[in-house]
Amino acid sequence: QVQLVESGGGLVQPGGSLRLSCAASGNIFGITTRGWYRQAPGKPRELVASITSGGRTNYGDSVKGRFTISRDNAKNTVFLQMSSLKPEDMAVYYCKTSTYWRDYWGQGTQVTVSS
Repeated sequence: QVQLVESGGGLVQPGGSLRLSCAASGNIFGITTRGWYRQAPGKPRELVASITSGGRTNYGDSVKGRFTISRDNAKNTVFLQMSSLKPEDMAVYYCKTSTYWRDYWGQGTQVTVSS
């Protein structure tokens, strides 16, 4: 089992920045791709960004150029730096961690963008 603990969500004004973190613990052997997804009320969960074990990144079209995903393998943590936040970025953000055998999801952290 892999346990994921997310942190860093909160309230931010439009144009502001937030940094999300997702720390993995437990049976971390075999972790491959890590990513962030988000889900707004009434909408399906969507990919925000992902990063492979080799560092290759992929971003959703709506966040390209504003968000940056990174990972610290020594600390088993993946980060999402979010800048130039817009009201439409408001959602619950979920960390997803894949291993060779299955995927794991974090509990979610709320990001609210409002003035």
